[in-house]
Amino acid sequence: NFTYCPATGLAKGNEHSEFAGWAFPFPGVFLVEEFISEDEECEIVELMDQDDWKPSQSGRNKQDYGPKVNFKKQRLKAGSFTGLPSFSRKIVAQMKACAVLSGFLPVEQCNLDYTPERGSAIDPHFDDWWLWGERLVSLNLLSKTVLSMSCDSEDNIQLFPTSSKEEFSEEGIECVLPPRLVPGKEVSVAILLPRRSLVVLHGDARYKWKHGIRRRHIEHRRVCVTFRELSAEFSAGGTHEELGKELLQIALSFQGRPV
Repeated sequence: NFTYCPATGLAKGNEHSEFAGWAFPFPGVFLVEEFISEDEECEIVELMDQDDWKPSQSGRNKQDYGPKVNFKKQRLKAGSFTGLPSFSRKIVAQMKACAVLSGFLPVEQCNLDYTPERGSAIDPHFDDWWLWGERLVSLNLLSKTVLSMSCDSEDNIQLFPTSSKEEFSEEGIECVLPPRLVPGKEVSVAILLPRRSLVVLHGDARYKWKHGIRRRHIEHRRVCVTFRELSAEFSAGGTHEELGKELLQIALSFQGRPV
């Protein structure tokens, strides 16, 4: 098991494990703590709770703001989609201060409600990439949690010793430890998400690593607000550019109710 370090971008081996003192680069994660204030958090959740929450899988409740999609048949239509909710206008505006979110135009918002009483969790998964684009953005509200990253790759991951890992030869000369290889499918990386933090997954963290939330990491009520952008196929120059424009126009009206 490894834990992601936002300051270095490394996945570091957990203390008291055989991988303590070892690490590997874990690209594609951007984390902002205290993205919104406590007052803003309280107001957002109060507004959400004025609308109905629908039961979802694995003990979660949800509110969807987005087009009607059949991912298996790769079909979608606006349906009853009327846009993102009004309270998200300010959140989306604040995202523009993050360089990694340059040009990010959310076309869908999903609110998920987790509680330990319902055994809420979400299995490791990839978000669809036929419709949804490069960046997945989530705002973590009401309590801290852990985003668990895993992969099914048969490839090995090369670990490097961190500065605290030293060995000395019999002559007392410091030796540089050679890199170490571990099977990718046996590695788990924990991304600690503080309350009111914003996390962006892109690149390898989006396309090579699955993400999930384990039951044991839901200690109190947790609300997650996830925003998704359109893939290249629905953007300028793509096969479905016109439909993409229509959906974005609806989304960014910020007049939506859950569908």
